Amino acid sequence: MSQGPRHKARHFAMQALYQWSINNELPEIIEEEFLEDQPFGDDTDKDYFHELLTGTVSHLNEIDAAYIPYLSRKADDLDSVDRAILRLATYELLFEKKVPFKVVISEAILLAKKFAAQDSHKFVNGVLDKVVHAMAPASDNK
Repeated sequence: MSQGPRHKARHFAMQALYQWSINNELPEIIEEEFLEDQPFGDDTDKDYFHELLTGTVSHLNEIDAAYIPYLSRKADDLDSVDRAILRLATYELLFEKKVPFKVVISEAILLAKKFAAQDSHKFVNGVLDKVVHAMAPASDNK
């Protein structure tokens, strides 16, 4: 899979969400730091990065409510990287309707393979698959 502008935006947004969850800074401050300190380049969709970061933080309660029921462990026991990936992907599933769910899940798996523990991509895939099925009308779940 090519590393297009949106892939890179997701990459940085996941890292920014991780940082936000650790130090609880305002998303605007984190975004400013990332734009100054990270190698965004012209091949990163900076607008999508902004949308992903601020949208995820502003819709956090809805996002957490959508994926937490499908965790195989307590939400408090969730690894911070896994949490950032699940939140980012769930935001896209809920609020970025033009992005196909298969793309969202595939991107989340790539992020998990790159940044999370060895088999986290399987866990992320399973949780997001359940979120997608829960979102689909009953007739689509057959």
